Amino acid sequence: MKKIRLLILALAVALMVAGAGVAVKAEAPAKPQTVCPVLGGEINKEYFTDYKGNRIYFCCPACEDTFKKDAEKFLKKMKDEGVTLEKTPAGEKKK
Repeated sequence: MKKIRLLILALAVALMVAGAGVAVKAEAPAKPQTVCPVLGGEINKEYFTDYKGNRIYFCCPACEDTFKKDAEKFLKKMKDEGVTLEKTPAGEKKK
């Protein structure tokens, strides 16, 4: 009987530890975009495009054209790096 109690206790502890790991992962903080997805330089918020409801910043104007040629590739790269993109501000137009 004592072995069964120990086994149940061990299982309960294992489930609590596994559950805590999941909770920590789900609460990871958002990582804002700080790097140009094309050249990898520091972004300049004057250079951006709005794509699928998100605002993507670049280091220079030339990177916007390169981004538009294969936007999904660059979006995947940013997602894989854990970058959380800003949403396109409602009613705002590009300058």
